[in-house]
Amino acid sequence: MKEKEKDQKERDWDREMREVDRLLAKLPEGEPTLGRGVPTVPVSPRPGVAGVGPSGTLHAGPARGRAWITTWMRVGLGLALGVGMLVWPYTHACGLKLVFYLIGATAVTVAGVWSALTSWKRRLGIAHTLSIILIIWGLGLAGRQLLPRLYGKTPIPFFCPAP
Repeated sequence: MKEKEKDQKERDWDREMREVDRLLAKLPEGEPTLGRGVPTVPVSPRPGVAGVGPSGTLHAGPARGRAWITTWMRVGLGLALGVGMLVWPYTHACGLKLVFYLIGATAVTVAGVWSALTSWKRRLGIAHTLSIILIIWGLGLAGRQLLPRLYGKTPIPFFCPAP
């Protein structure tokens, strides 16, 4: 056991590291792969800052082109639904009209989640913020109708009373 410890202490680590650097320099330029063309992720001894690797290659930047357009189309669809709920043309006090209103509020929430996932993946901050606002707006619209019916002091019926 003592011989191993003695061997480790006597080792010339600078020479070893120069050998490793020499071998690394022989590697071809370009993106290294792990068989079948699967790219490897470059590893650096230095940690990244704010989710970006030290060499800037670990994470892709914000979306461009078609990805940018489709993300903003999803956010726009959600915003249109959210504004449309403000000008809902029918009463929604009870019955089938209430069900359709709640379906509309659910559609706003789902559109917000859909666009939030896409904007997060494509790193579009303003679109993601608007998507989160859409989610809160949709939940608020539904909660405004459901909470008084579920937790109110005076019961509000889901279905309209018979005339």
